[in-house]
Amino acid sequence: MKIILFVEGKTEKRMISDLLRRWLDPNLPERVGISVVRFEGWQEFTKKIKRKVEMHLQGSKGNEIIAAIGLLDLYGPDFYPDKFTSVKSRQSWAVRHFEKEVDDPRFRMYFAVHEIEAWLLSQTDLFPTKVSKALPKKVIKPETVNFKNPPSKTLDKCYRKATGRGYKKVVYGKPLFGNLDLEVARSKCPYFKKMLDDILDLLKKAM
Repeated sequence: MKIILFVEGKTEKRMISDLLRRWLDPNLPERVGISVVRFEGWQEFTKKIKRKVEMHLQGSKGNEIIAAIGLLDLYGPDFYPDKFTSVKSRQSWAVRHFEKEVDDPRFRMYFAVHEIEAWLLSQTDLFPTKVSKALPKKVIKPETVNFKNPPSKTLDKCYRKATGRGYKKVVYGKPLFGNLDLEVARSKCPYFKKMLDDILDLLKKAM
């Protein structure tokens, strides 16, 4: 049995499998396979997600797949209708949009609010001391780091202020995500918690 994750970039491709593995393995009676499919940004994700999911779920090994999971950053895409400007309205609309488009009961859509770097902001001691001290007070609620100054831009500003160098998502992301305490992140990031709990519940029900 396995799950397949459909993500939009290099950082997600490198980090999400190990991150999920650390959450799922201790909470499941047996190990489940995790495969990650990367798109070149949200535009390609939008155009090809239906076909990619169908290709995997209807393929020769489709019966082995418990769930197909889509993951995008809430920040970045421009496909939201103009009337939706809040986190809740955009997230709710986009989840319905993609799940309706793919139209398969094994597909679930999730969004990192506002980017996956929000999960890192939940644990400020991950960062060098000077960077941690430069972080704004609002990171106490990481998923409120917003559409104007999303997590990666916030980190970039703080790294430049503290070290003179910008934040390198792929380079710095690997050790940071590797050291992230998932219980801390879950306690501070409700949308992230829901995604982890939903995936775990799907797998438990399939076993």
